Amino acid sequence: MRAAILAGGRGTRIGGMFPDLPKPMIPAAGKPLLRHQIEALAAQGIRRITLIVGYRADVIRSYFGDGRDFGAAIDYITEDEPLGTGGAMSLLPREKTLILMGDVYVDMDFGRFIRFHDEHNAGVSLFAHPNSHPSDSDAVVTDGQARVTAWKSKHDERKEDLRNLANAGIYIFSASALPSGEARKRDLDRNVIAALVPSGKVFAYRSPEYVKDMGTPERLESVEHDVKNGVTAARNLKNKQRAVFLDRDGTINAEDGFITNPERIRLLPGIAASIAMLNSSRLPAICVTNQPVVARGEASFEGLEAVHARLDVLLGREGAYLDDLLFCPHHPDRGFEGEITEYKIDCDCRKPKPGMLFRAAERYNIDLNRSYMIGDRTSDIAAGRSAGAKTIGVLTGRRLNDGKCEAKPDMTFDTLLDAVNWILAAETTI
Repeated sequence: MRAAILAGGRGTRIGGMFPDLPKPMIPAAGKPLLRHQIEALAAQGIRRITLIVGYRADVIRSYFGDGRDFGAAIDYITEDEPLGTGGAMSLLPREKTLILMGDVYVDMDFGRFIRFHDEHNAGVSLFAHPNSHPSDSDAVVTDGQARVTAWKSKHDERKEDLRNLANAGIYIFSASALPSGEARKRDLDRNVIAALVPSGKVFAYRSPEYVKDMGTPERLESVEHDVKNGVTAARNLKNKQRAVFLDRDGTINAEDGFITNPERIRLLPGIAASIAMLNSSRLPAICVTNQPVVARGEASFEGLEAVHARLDVLLGREGAYLDDLLFCPHHPDRGFEGEITEYKIDCDCRKPKPGMLFRAAERYNIDLNRSYMIGDRTSDIAAGRSAGAKTIGVLTGRRLNDGKCEAKPDMTFDTLLDAVNWILAAETTI
C-alpha cells in the first residue's frame, strides 16, 4: 500500500518559531515531525511513500533523500505554486492510498484503519475522534454504520449542537475515489471529501488513538510532553488499553428523571475538569449508559443523539470529551402504552449486564481486568464486576444503596474528581 504525506505547508500560527523550516520539519521530541510519520509508517510495513512538497522543498529532499535511511522508498511531487491540500492529489498513482496531513503527530495502528476501510468497502475513510477544541475543528456527522452523512466546516456557523467527532487529517482513498484530471487548486476536505459525502461512500473510523495537529506552539508543547511521558504510545490500539468507564446520569450529569430534552442536560460540578484529566492521561474515557427512553417510546434515536450532542458541547466548552459513548436502548418489561416492542427485550447490554463494556473492549482492544467502572448505582457496579473491572462508586447520584443488585464497589468516593485523582495516582505506580 502507498502512503502520501501533504508536506508543502509553511505554517502561519507556528511558523514564526521556525521561520526557515517547512511546517512538517518542525522538531518535535527530538526530530522533525515528518520523520516521526515516515518511521511510524515504515515500522508497520507501509514503505512506499510519496511526499507532496512545496515551501522549502529543498529542506525536505536533502533530509530524506530516497528514504532508504529511514526504511522507506520515498518519491516526491513538487507544487511549484500552492495548490491547497487537495490540489496535487490527482498526480498520485491510481491505487489505494493512505494520506496524512504533514502537520499531525500520529501514533496509531494503521492496520486497524485499513481493515475498517476494506470491511466497509469505502471510497474514503477518515480518522475521526473527539478532541478538546471541537469548535476549532471540522466535524463529521455519522449514521449507525459509521457512514458520514454531513460535513460541518469549522468556518461555518453552527446553529445546532453537534457531536464532538472531529476530522483528524488522516485518510484512506480507494483508487476510484482519488481526484482525477489536471492538478488544480482545491481543498481536500471541502472540495474533495465533502463532495463525496452524498455518494454514501465516505466513512468515519472512530478511535481514541493519539493524533494531534501541531498548528500552535501550545499543541507542540503538549505533543512533546505526551511523547516524553509515554501517552502517545500507550494510546496506540496495537497495545492493550486500560480504560475508565463512566455511567451517565448521576455520574456525569445531574439526575433529572428520564432525559429526553437536550436542555435538561446539566453537568455535575467538576465533571469537565475530571474528564479532561483522563483525556490527558493514557486512559480512554468511555460512557456506558442505560437509556430505556427509546424502548419506552419517549425518545427516538435521533432525539437521544441530540441529548448526547448537547452533552458533548457542554464538555467541549470546558476542553473535555468522551472517547466514546455507548448506550442500551432496551427495557425488558412489556405491556406499557407507547412502548416500542422491538426494543422491549431482555438484552445483554442493559446494566447490570456487562455487554456494553464487552463491546467497547472489542472495539478498542481494552483489557477489562485492568480497567475501571465508575457509577452511582448498584447496576453500574454489578456490570463492572461482571466484566472484571475494578469498580468505583460515587455518591453524586445517591443510588449506591438502591438495593437493585447485590454489588458493592471496590471503593467509594464523594465525587468523580476524587475518583479520577485516585485512579491517576494508582496508574503512576503501574
